[in-house]
Amino acid sequence: MKFNKFLPYIIAIVIFILASIIYFYPVLKGEKLNQSDITQFRGMVKDINDFRAENNTEPYWTGSSFSGMPSYSISAYYPNDFVRSLDKALRFLPRPADYTFLYFLSFFVLMMALKVDWRLAILGSLAFGFSTYLIIIFGAGHNAKAHAIGYMPLVLAGILWVFQKRYVLGFIVTGLAMALEIYANHIQMTYYLGFSILILGIVELVHAFKEKRLPTFIKQATVIIVAIVLGIGANAPRLMAIKEYSEVSTRGKSELTIAPDGTKKEATKGLDKAYITQYSYSKLETFSLFIPRFMGGGTVEKLGESSNFYQLIENKAGKKVADDYAKQVLTYWGDQPILEAPAYIGAIIFFLFFLGFFLVKGKLKQWLVAATIFSIILSWGRNFDMVTNFFIDYVPLYNKFRAVSSIQVIAELCVPLLGILALKAFFSTKITSEEKLNALKKATYVFGGLIVAGFLLAHVFSTFEGLRDSNYDSLEGLRDAVIADRKSMLLMDTLRSLLLVLLSAGILWMHLKGKLKQNFAILGLLVFIVFDLISVDKKYVNKDDFKQARKIEKPFVASEADQLINQDKSHYRVANFATDPMNDGSTSYFHQSIGGYHAAKMMRYQELFDYQIAKNNMEVLNMLNTKYFIVPDDKGNVQAQQNEQANGNAWFVHSIIPVETANAEIKALDSLKTKEEAVIRKEDFEKIKFTNSLERDTTAVIKLTKYKLNSLTYESKTAKEQFAVFSEIYYKNGWNAYLDGVLTPHYRVNYVLRGMRIPAGKHTIEFKFEPKVIQQGKIRSLSSYALLFLITIGWFFYDEKKKRKK
Repeated sequence: MKFNKFLPYIIAIVIFILASIIYFYPVLKGEKLNQSDITQFRGMVKDINDFRAENNTEPYWTGSSFSGMPSYSISAYYPNDFVRSLDKALRFLPRPADYTFLYFLSFFVLMMALKVDWRLAILGSLAFGFSTYLIIIFGAGHNAKAHAIGYMPLVLAGILWVFQKRYVLGFIVTGLAMALEIYANHIQMTYYLGFSILILGIVELVHAFKEKRLPTFIKQATVIIVAIVLGIGANAPRLMAIKEYSEVSTRGKSELTIAPDGTKKEATKGLDKAYITQYSYSKLETFSLFIPRFMGGGTVEKLGESSNFYQLIENKAGKKVADDYAKQVLTYWGDQPILEAPAYIGAIIFFLFFLGFFLVKGKLKQWLVAATIFSIILSWGRNFDMVTNFFIDYVPLYNKFRAVSSIQVIAELCVPLLGILALKAFFSTKITSEEKLNALKKATYVFGGLIVAGFLLAHVFSTFEGLRDSNYDSLEGLRDAVIADRKSMLLMDTLRSLLLVLLSAGILWMHLKGKLKQNFAILGLLVFIVFDLISVDKKYVNKDDFKQARKIEKPFVASEADQLINQDKSHYRVANFATDPMNDGSTSYFHQSIGGYHAAKMMRYQELFDYQIAKNNMEVLNMLNTKYFIVPDDKGNVQAQQNEQANGNAWFVHSIIPVETANAEIKALDSLKTKEEAVIRKEDFEKIKFTNSLERDTTAVIKLTKYKLNSLTYESKTAKEQFAVFSEIYYKNGWNAYLDGVLTPHYRVNYVLRGMRIPAGKHTIEFKFEPKVIQQGKIRSLSSYALLFLITIGWFFYDEKKKRKK
């Protein structure tokens, strides 16, 4: 009897494992998915991994990217990170099958919280997990995003249990799920989850007020808030470190009020509005949520031999040329800069969402419909700037995240959820056949009409022209051929979506008329939904994206230039101008790079690049100790060039120039002779108590004697008091300077570097990275775990005692 009780869950888990492995079957051969962002990430974290292996501890700093920065948002292990073991246990499959399994399992738990039949729960889980957006993010390497999305349903399950008055279960699930959600380390996705929780809370509050049960709601809200706070607190070291760093990163506020060209710059407290809304869905593009290639699919698509594009090329240049050119055609005609694939939720699952709109009653429908509409409107970004600007200007933290289109992840979760609740209601005996038939007709007519309307609107309000169509102007008629193919893709996918809607409506109608049993109806829907989603997913992430594991784990091969540079065993930096240095993780794999690959760089360093390095200011490159350049030769091959003028690891300057503002700091670098002069803020200059001109000591020597990621040791010998500049990035929240073992102040100079007053004589200077935030967070993390489990255990025994008394 007990085994039969658990059998549905065992079946579900087996199906989820098989579905994950079958879709990503190359992992069974030991292959790994080639992910562009992860490839760059491997370059960024190599020195961190090497440090861990050698020292068995965390550096919390990387020296190989952007001349040095905290590793908090790149790769860091934190103390008391107990939830990491739980996460490992849940993600036991090879990557990325582990994430799809997490999608399925987490959504299944949410279905259980809503008392959905296990068969429908499996269907819903597969519909959620195979949603195109959730699959295509693997291709780009957005693993942290997938990780965070995977735990979203689990958090909601815990919250819903609390609202169902299953307090102990809801409390522990909400707390642990939130701890896992934060551990996934994609704050943007967690932030969007917060919106869906807030909307759910508002709906519950309104109903509690109407039903005069506000005290119960307050109790439930308190339980949820405490659980969420403790789940967040369990990740205190991570969150506190990231928050501390974010204030000086590109997510923070710039002190500059001038642009690189000297014009006035708009003051912002976060990211620039244009940057935030660069990836915005147009209102018309929303139709791609249920018509996959409504706007041509991804930025590039492969076209077949029957396409207008292929036939024109074949007629002009032959079949071989047509085969090559048709592999990547610019079919996307939306206004986003790049689109990996449409965020297709599924025609059938969206049809079921509409069925739920007409059939499901109560709070859950109101929450899911409101959250879906909310996410779609905000995903329009600059195309609905009245709402978007309000959120950027007034909603806390909204201006810290870019790519507003990704807020559609809320719809990715809510649409299948309401769709499965619609099936639950449709198969329920509590609703009359007449009500079901009426809802089925309305859903078919309204959603079918919406699909047709999208097709017509595209032809009425669009020219089907893309951002890069000028690429096809070299051959007469080619642009027109591409446009014709775009129209054809829209027609075919519109018919495809209509057909899938009619098939699924037909299945439900046949069941309603007693011509198809419930099990077969569910199986039929499952088959069509999985076919619908996977047939789209496979266009964008498939076996061709996998490579041998060794090529993924060691993605970069050292060029002759890299090998030549690596013969130099001293400490220096490399500037790779054969690529975009600020979007390049490959150089960090082999060298200490002035560039790197990360969205949240240090604000001042990004500004240093934009205002100085981008203008080829050699003095700035010299002060960063850029000893080697990698540049392309006439044939496009890379070559190494040594910079004899690099300033070295540390040097003494003869003049310190105090300035009042950040504007003056960055402009002083225009003409600063960095080997002789240093620029510093006036408030710091006054603390040093130097005169404006230092007495020159031609015999003074300072050199780096020991280098580690989190500690650097220098030896100095001077006859007179001097001021040293170090070619290391200044970061006040962690780096401490010790002069002969005594903590000694150091200051930010030259906009990003460290400077320090050095007394006469022989001295040892040591910089140590000792971030207090890690230790502070460690205590809070341990306290949060303790409270989470003590409250759960205490509450459980209290409930048991009450039951025994009854």
